[in-house]
Amino acid sequence: MISHPFLYRIIRSSRKTLAIQVSVSGQVTVRAPHTMPDSTIQRFLSQKESWILEHLSHAATEPAQPQAENPPLSEFRRSYYMESARKIFKRKTAAYARKIGVTYGRITIREQKTRWGSCTSEGNLNFNWRLIFAPEKVLDYVVVHELSHRKEMNHSPAFYAVVASVMPEYKVCEKWLRDNGATLWQNPSP
Repeated sequence: MISHPFLYRIIRSSRKTLAIQVSVSGQVTVRAPHTMPDSTIQRFLSQKESWILEHLSHAATEPAQPQAENPPLSEFRRSYYMESARKIFKRKTAAYARKIGVTYGRITIREQKTRWGSCTSEGNLNFNWRLIFAPEKVLDYVVVHELSHRKEMNHSPAFYAVVASVMPEYKVCEKWLRDNGATLWQNPSP
């Protein structure tokens, strides 16, 4: 897998061609056909890297536009997103726990304004459902971060060594959350 100096998400659909979008908030989205191999997408990203970085630098310097207040989510939509998040986090937590070599208790999906995830001393994990709208690598990072607390219940260099052993590029994900995390609180469009 080729490493890029930016985070991105891939949306697959029935389209025939590849396209890249860079939003004013700095979100890179790749739109690709269902059948396109990942290797082709990676090559495309490498070819367009300077264009993407140029647009990301403009996104970083433009003042944020005030956002119109989003209507509150219906209970149905919130439940749907929380259930989707539960499935995603269960699958990813099981996979990363095997990689790190740790066990965990129950997984709870929450909506907290100040936290993306947490790990209790008993090994129970809490995740914020809004992470499903972040790039997948960022969501993976939060899972790895919380599971790493099963080895180190602190934020010491030893803890970050555990995180880096599974995800060497974790600082890019931390930066994305710092810079863009607030955008996850905007309600998704219907």
